[in-house]
Amino acid sequence: MPARRWRLRVALAALAVALAGGLAWQRALPGRDDTFVTPAADAAEPRFPASFLWGVATAGTQIEVGQASDWAAFERDVLAHGRFAAGTALGTTVPGHIRDFGRWSAQVRAAKTGFDTRHAADLAQAAAMGINAFRISIEWARLFPRAGMAQPSSAGIAYYRQLLAQMRRNHITPLVTLFHYVSPEWFFAPDATGRRGWERADAMEHWQRYVTAVAENFVPDVTLWCTLNEPMVSLYNGYVEGSYPPLEQRADIAAAAEVYAGLLRAHAIAYRTLHAVAAARHADISVGIAQNINAFAPLRNGAPLDRLLARYVDQGWNWDFPDAIASGRLRIANTAIDREIPGLAGSQDFIGINYYMRVYVRGDVFHPDAPQILLHDPQAPAEPRNDLGWTVYPHGLYTTLARAAARYGKPVYILENGTADAADDDRGRQRYLAAHVREMWLALHQEKVDLRGYFHWSYIDNFEWTEGFDARFGLVAVDYEHDFKRTPRPSAGLYAAIIGAGGWTADLARRYPDAVP
Repeated sequence: MPARRWRLRVALAALAVALAGGLAWQRALPGRDDTFVTPAADAAEPRFPASFLWGVATAGTQIEVGQASDWAAFERDVLAHGRFAAGTALGTTVPGHIRDFGRWSAQVRAAKTGFDTRHAADLAQAAAMGINAFRISIEWARLFPRAGMAQPSSAGIAYYRQLLAQMRRNHITPLVTLFHYVSPEWFFAPDATGRRGWERADAMEHWQRYVTAVAENFVPDVTLWCTLNEPMVSLYNGYVEGSYPPLEQRADIAAAAEVYAGLLRAHAIAYRTLHAVAAARHADISVGIAQNINAFAPLRNGAPLDRLLARYVDQGWNWDFPDAIASGRLRIANTAIDREIPGLAGSQDFIGINYYMRVYVRGDVFHPDAPQILLHDPQAPAEPRNDLGWTVYPHGLYTTLARAAARYGKPVYILENGTADAADDDRGRQRYLAAHVREMWLALHQEKVDLRGYFHWSYIDNFEWTEGFDARFGLVAVDYEHDFKRTPRPSAGLYAAIIGAGGWTADLARRYPDAVP
């Protein structure tokens, strides 16, 4: 839809609700609920089923030696041109830059956390904590580092075989992601028509070759699969904001509709391929995506435009992509885009959710097509935030789980949840962890959500994309410049205690008073 028609639609809708009279419009539009933690309906002890997966999440490019990928090319270009610009506070890196990337040694920049050579010790330590599931990504560029390869790299296959064998030895269930933002560098070379990446005429042919290689080598050793990680983040950061490769700045998500459709086709191909191989081998597998869900809220409850835009943004960011998988049709909110994606409908066995924060939406009547997105309320200085300035809002996880379960009727996994807290005592992370574990138990107990597992982001500190190495999400701290030394933070002990107790119990609340929600 042209921007002029979108502005007209929003303006007319805002005028309509404003003229509705009285407070009727407030009933029609979602408001801002400032409930911080969900009230408990009863005093039942919050223990999870014995089969519950207590996991941690990682991604290859963030913890392993760099491959021949688009991200590696981006990093080289950043270094060559000194693009390290960022504000004083975390979360303010300029698009096209990586925060302070040049101040780290070449070893750190290349190896990230050294997981490649330390995974045996890392997995043993995780198992000792009681962790029974570990999310990793298989790097497309590790298997197909060069254009024109008909078969995957034997060294790449051997690496993942070794990694999965280590998980089996530690009784850890792997959950594998196929695409976690990163593609081979050659994938973004222009084809004969000048198209790159997911818009190439042969994009699905290359993707099919990769997925087939993965399925044939790792099914049924892996039974839980995530095809795409946070496709909306990949679309927005790569094609609108220009902070992730390919660093484009198109007008809006609709201007990247072909990429959007390509990601949906890629998911459908991966789903069908994995299931076909599993069926031939009489194996049961489960396949989904990891969808980034934010708890969007109007900044001003008394402003109808804020409330209207919060609803639009919520639909477009949170639900358009999984809705497309359910229906088989790509529909981009507030546009005329509506197309069928063959083989897509119903290609999801579980709902994977990455939940971190609350996000505020503020409208401008003179520019209704360009809402302001705020990571915290500037008028609420006491609002809990993490080191990146993200608003901590545990109740949003509860409502997200309830909405997703009701919308799709599928089992649910929380595939990422965590917070940036570099403090040695990491009390913020402890409070965050305890509160969110409580919220997911309440969703399971009160809303009857079929919740199967929780994966904390992250097990160890890692390379946080454009924030470089300064945003610390790990239960385990990494001393990058001293041989990547690992030191468990207090939150690691808390997570181990939660796992051991089967949930956030009254006894744990007494033992960890700093973490009481």
